[in-house]
Amino acid sequence: MSLFDVLGFRWDRSAMPTFVPSHSLDRVCFRFHKMLPEFVWDASVLEGNPFTFPEVKTLLDGVTVGGRKIFDQEQVLNLAESSKRLLAMVKGGEFSLSKPVFTELNGIVVRKEALEWGVFRGEGQEKNYTPDVGLGEHGRYTPLSTLPGAPELNRVFHEGVAALQECEPFERATAFFLFGALQQFFFDGNKRTSRFMMNGVLMSHGIDALSVPAAKAQEFNEKMVRFYLSKDATEMMAFLAGCHPEVDFGLNATRRT
Repeated sequence: MSLFDVLGFRWDRSAMPTFVPSHSLDRVCFRFHKMLPEFVWDASVLEGNPFTFPEVKTLLDGVTVGGRKIFDQEQVLNLAESSKRLLAMVKGGEFSLSKPVFTELNGIVVRKEALEWGVFRGEGQEKNYTPDVGLGEHGRYTPLSTLPGAPELNRVFHEGVAALQECEPFERATAFFLFGALQQFFFDGNKRTSRFMMNGVLMSHGIDALSVPAAKAQEFNEKMVRFYLSKDATEMMAFLAGCHPEVDFGLNATRRT
């Protein structure tokens, strides 16, 4: 089977960046650590979380924010803890594009938020419920059914990860994010967890992590809807590359000053 058949979507591979700047592992980890409040805030905005950037910084400094719901606070703290765990994995050479890493990060990302966390759909106590993704006026997208033991989800995951090895790191990273978002391996937090995996791939190869800016949340959501409908990732790949600090999509990437 081809790469596209295995993943369940396609994109114009000829339009991928032909060069992406790389740096030392220490350099990319330092930048991620320095940008952590921004990355956490960006991710929370994509989830509709009302915390402002100053409030996120305050919370990450260990000070509670009055007037906010506990659920919203916990979501921000989970994102922060997930970011720190990812950073530790990359620094320690523990990160890999694998199910154990994927499930561990999901277990932090949606802890106490989802029906179940840290296991593929069907591997926990819930064996039958299949969640779907709201697409607004376009209805809903329904992924593979939840089955006891998640045999199909495991097959799709392992075949998908194996197929992605033919891709260069930037293409592999962004494709995995969309793979996780489309297949919905977990009951919740699929996009969040898959973005962490994306950044793990990037940083492990000396490429700076990328974040979808809060200001582009609506554009992100609109493009994701079109991706779910068309199964064509070309537009989303271009969008993600445009969010990277050093990549120009479809052209030879150059550093931005």
